[in-house]
Amino acid sequence: MENRNVGYIIIGVSVLVLLNIFVFNSMVKSSGLYFCSASNCPYHSSFNSLIYLSYGIAGILFIVGLVLIFSKPSERVIIKRIREKPKKKELDTSGLKKEEKIVLDEVAKNRTIFQADLIDKTGFGKAKMTRILDRLEGLGFLERKRRGMTNVVVLKE
Repeated sequence: MENRNVGYIIIGVSVLVLLNIFVFNSMVKSSGLYFCSASNCPYHSSFNSLIYLSYGIAGILFIVGLVLIFSKPSERVIIKRIREKPKKKELDTSGLKKEEKIVLDEVAKNRTIFQADLIDKTGFGKAKMTRILDRLEGLGFLERKRRGMTNVVVLKE
């Protein structure tokens, strides 16, 4: 729901609350439901303070509704952030072994690849591929996601 619609709803509720408080206050004053007639009576002052508190709360609701109505939606900011692509960070592969670089290059070409396809393309065994992927995943270069009976290897960004 848009901010503007929520603002209209909140203003409507605050107007209803204000009307309810006003009618209740006037009913109490006209029917003489005060517990005592003296103006310095504790019931009289506590009742008035509750009425003023209620008016204050309804007023705050009204102001919040106005702020929501006249505030600009933040959708443009979100769209702008999505359109701005983050800069690609350079992968520092200087500390990697030859086999790890081969696997990382293969994953970088495809962006996502099944682990079984990596085994076929590189010619490494299953255990060796698992060790290589464990090390690369630990270094933060890629991650594996379980898909059924195999893993999908994805290059981290």
